Amino acid sequence: METKNEPDFANEPEFAPVYRGREAGATLQILQRIDQALQAQRGHLMPWIPVALGLGIGWFFLLRKDPGILTWSLLALAAIVALPFTQRGDARAFVAWAVVLIGMGFAAAGGRCALVQAPVLSFRYYGPVEGRLIKVDRSSNGAVRLTLDQVRLARVEPEDRPARIRLSLTQMKDPPEVGATIATTAHLMPPQGPSEPGGFDFRRYAWFQKIGANGYTRAPVVVLAPAQSGLYLPRFRSQLSQAVQQRLGPETGGFAAAIIAGDRAGVEPEELQALRVSNLAHLLAISGLHMGLLTGFVFAVLRFLLCLIPKIALRWNVKKIAASTALVVGLLYLGISGGSVSTERAFIMVLVLFVAILLDRRALTLRAVAVAATLVLLRRPETLLSPGFQMSFAATTALVAVFGWIRIQQPELGPAWLRPLLTVLLSSAVAGAATAPFGAAHFHVLSHYGLLGNVLAVPVMGLVVVPAAVLSLCLAPFGIEQIGVFFLHIGLEWILMVAAWVAAFPNAQSGVVMPGPWVLPLFTFGALLILLWQGGFRWAGLLLMGASLMLWGQATRPLVLVAANGGLVGVITPEGRALSRANSQGYTARNWLAADGGGDTQAEAAQRWEAQVKKKVFLVAGRRIIHITGKRQAQELRTCQPTDLVISNTSMKAEGVLEPEGGCEVWGKERLRRSGSLMMGGDGQMVSAADLAGNRPWSRP
Repeated sequence: METKNEPDFANEPEFAPVYRGREAGATLQILQRIDQALQAQRGHLMPWIPVALGLGIGWFFLLRKDPGILTWSLLALAAIVALPFTQRGDARAFVAWAVVLIGMGFAAAGGRCALVQAPVLSFRYYGPVEGRLIKVDRSSNGAVRLTLDQVRLARVEPEDRPARIRLSLTQMKDPPEVGATIATTAHLMPPQGPSEPGGFDFRRYAWFQKIGANGYTRAPVVVLAPAQSGLYLPRFRSQLSQAVQQRLGPETGGFAAAIIAGDRAGVEPEELQALRVSNLAHLLAISGLHMGLLTGFVFAVLRFLLCLIPKIALRWNVKKIAASTALVVGLLYLGISGGSVSTERAFIMVLVLFVAILLDRRALTLRAVAVAATLVLLRRPETLLSPGFQMSFAATTALVAVFGWIRIQQPELGPAWLRPLLTVLLSSAVAGAATAPFGAAHFHVLSHYGLLGNVLAVPVMGLVVVPAAVLSLCLAPFGIEQIGVFFLHIGLEWILMVAAWVAAFPNAQSGVVMPGPWVLPLFTFGALLILLWQGGFRWAGLLLMGASLMLWGQATRPLVLVAANGGLVGVITPEGRALSRANSQGYTARNWLAADGGGDTQAEAAQRWEAQVKKKVFLVAGRRIIHITGKRQAQELRTCQPTDLVISNTSMKAEGVLEPEGGCEVWGKERLRRSGSLMMGGDGQMVSAADLAGNRPWSRP
């Protein structure tokens, strides 16, 4: 006798033994529920496609070594076996699609990794550097930074030269024109690993950007040849940025150049800091907000104007004409802004939305978001690990889901005159709540008044700044762009004033401890389960999110951190982290202190070190930490104890330097070059960045 509501696959011969006998009743009920739950997702499979792709991409980047022939063969075999089951009408189709898509994401990441392969400098270089300038931006400390291709280095063979290098300038404020061939004398080094084991790995980022070396120069930059041909869009961007900054002046010119041409080099450090503290820094990056406001403004205005002309409105589909025009404008904006990853991601989203309009489909749906995410992941799989991708799609997914629910349920949102304000408040709150965990995890800060800043600034961006920018660009050929520039200046001044006002609030920003490696994936999967799953099981996502937040709350920081070159040591004390040096290794020190969740400066942390120890010695987890800098201190250290940990930024094999006697653990310059940064946990054992990174193309010495 057959059990009622038996799943389809229960009657097939290969599964029949599972269902024979009364003893299988409990198992059958569980399988029935699983089958019904998975079958309910078949009609909603599209939103899960980027999730499965992301699992495959994440799997690829988690590996400690490159996948071998066996891994690729098993992956291909699994896909071949799973493909026939994708046509089934039961739960196996959902599982089969998951296997296929995870394998596809894994393969996309592997293919992308191979396609961007380029030479990486393998030693520290000092000497003449020549190359073509392709990009100008600013580093984290505000220094002008140049990216060069067609690189020439003395004593380096052509096949070993990096495809691109990046140089920070310590003196120059007005860089040469993009496209010019320049020369200087510079210090170069291979891209550096994470400032602490498990932290952000710049080597991986540089690998996918084809940046094979980075460094700095204090020498003058000489223009060998002006820009002649090629790089038309970057050159146009540079000229547009300079024109915008000249028109608007130093107060708002840098901000305007950032949102129009994607050039953030002109933004003053004080303005940038205020925008970050007030949670308005996203207005600088050309992303979904800018692309959406621009194309939405063009779409709405053009559709309205065409409707005023009866001959056109009655004979043509003005909605599709406006959508096509807005799409072209978005494509032009993508080119003008430099085509960064965030802008490309935003354009793909806009492309999906307007194509949906052209096909008479609903534009703002989770399916549209899924299509955009899928295209981005297949084109640039490495963006899955970037905060831009995570925060952008977190905000978009949350907004579409919430406003989709409002459209269906139609709750009362107050009187008509108040609804626009409530809509702005709701959208800012939803986007802020969706992106806050990702921003806190990546940047280790949380803005307390970000909602207030966004409510006061974002409407001005949409109602004043974007229309004024479009108007000024349209009027520029006629020489009367000053009309638009006037309103653009007023709008940007308001946003900067709001940023400075909010940033001046007491405790406007607080630090957040860096979470463990599984906190963010667990939180993300829980949120996606709530938003995408069909059925009551979706609320299990709350448990996953709660578990991730509990893990985050229990996160602990390493007792000891060591810089990759041995030049800085940080030790946890009851008052906070103590640093061995007050001035050197500023970038590493800022990262350590931010990840600790504190707001201390390097100077304050160095005072703790000097206050608690003499001769730079610490006792941690039963081990004495000895940090020596320079050859003289290395020569003076003759003896040590077996439990001592000696850190040196000097070669322990240099002339006149001998390793201390006593059997202590010594990390000198040569050993640290192989291991990268170090950390010590509560057990007193040292873990290196190389241990966690493994042997991947971007991490090989």
